[in-house]
Amino acid sequence: MKKKICIIVSAYYPKISRNLINGVLKNFKKNRIKNYKKILAPGVFEIPVIIAKNIYKFDAFVALGCVIRGETPHFEYISRSTIDGLMQISIKYKKPIGNGILTCLNKKQALIRSSPILKDKGGEAAEAIFSVLKN
Repeated sequence: MKKKICIIVSAYYPKISRNLINGVLKNFKKNRIKNYKKILAPGVFEIPVIIAKNIYKFDAFVALGCVIRGETPHFEYISRSTIDGLMQISIKYKKPIGNGILTCLNKKQALIRSSPILKDKGGEAAEAIFSVLKN
């Protein structure tokens, strides 16, 4: 596959983000993907705007990061607006965006879901864009 792919990853939870990236890169290696670029975002909320700014430079995107529920409704607002933003961009520009943004109840759950060995949500996000690109 000769597509140019962009991985946008939140820096907010570095260990979780590293796990997610490792899952994506494992999947890219399996699918012989070499043409990709990583862009760091401060948090997940900034990922949709970074994708929008780069929409014409890439064929597909993988969005990676994590939101962990806290004591306030902040979790709900950030999660919903980020996921809605990704979907709107994907539909408007007809470009696949693999959603590897975890919405977890606690850090332990996030570490398990981000692990390329246990749950591999990063690898699943990469696989999703390949499925869409093939159709």
